[in-house]
Amino acid sequence: MRAVVVDRLMTPEELTVRDIDPPALGEGELRIEVRAAGCNFSDVLMLKGEYQVKPALPFVPGGEVGGVVKELGPGVTGFAVGDRVLSRCALGGFAEEVVAPAAQAYALPDALSFEAGAALPTVYPTSYAALVWRAPVAPGETLLVHAAAGGVGLSAVQIGKAKGARVIATAGGPEKLEIARRAGADVLIDYREQDFVPIVMEETGGRGADVIYDSVGGDTTDRSLKCIAWNGRLLVIGFAGGEIPSIKMNRVLLKNISLVGLHWSAYPEKEPEAIDACMKGLFEMAATGGIDPLIGARHPLEEAGEALAALASRKTVGKVVLVP
Repeated sequence: MRAVVVDRLMTPEELTVRDIDPPALGEGELRIEVRAAGCNFSDVLMLKGEYQVKPALPFVPGGEVGGVVKELGPGVTGFAVGDRVLSRCALGGFAEEVVAPAAQAYALPDALSFEAGAALPTVYPTSYAALVWRAPVAPGETLLVHAAAGGVGLSAVQIGKAKGARVIATAGGPEKLEIARRAGADVLIDYREQDFVPIVMEETGGRGADVIYDSVGGDTTDRSLKCIAWNGRLLVIGFAGGEIPSIKMNRVLLKNISLVGLHWSAYPEKEPEAIDACMKGLFEMAATGGIDPLIGARHPLEEAGEALAALASRKTVGKVVLVP
């Protein structure tokens, strides 16, 4: 089968496609014919050895797929050959086939395409766990979402709106702001041209944002603390800006702020029982139109490097997928 193989630490531009043997199928596993594989910033970090998870070389990257069940491993129940599924498979998704634990696969609702299925398993659970469980946003509250036109940012905008929040979105340039508006954002801020701090304060009558969804880090985090409300919650989602910030704790004290981390990738090990509940909630939101993954770009496997490079440079909108 064709697959993207990482045999050394490298940049996205160095990725190549090879013919390799299909992965072995074990007990409790599904063989899935990949119709679409989602690209994530974590894939970029993993190639360079900078992610929390460091798989042994060589490996096939790609942690989320939408596809069709091709073969059942021993002991698998609840699935049949030909079923449409999505899976958070950890590794192996950038290929024509992947083997994944059946426990990490879900029937793909008819309302969702294979590409939407590949867009769902990472960014949407991240935002669901963040905004429903870790720092629940209440109807009528103000949610500030940074990098709101990217895959994870758009999921936060949609879930925030589904929860009844007023959403302020930051993004770089008119095109990306229009994407955020279509996702439901109420207030748009071009961070390249505008200082988001005074605009957030003005839009909230001087109160500040109740919940801030920060996947950027660096100076964005520091400035966010200047426009967060009393009893506000700052969600630490990631550091796409490349710099891990240090926070002045006096600001946390003076405004009664909660700093809330969200590491969705650790849930399978630390809190596996929460995953089914999360996916159930997301499928319910999808059924009512509350969420609708935006596919911003589609690439063949041979363009995996191009896709990840664009993602790393924040040139993408919505979700980027590979289509074998």
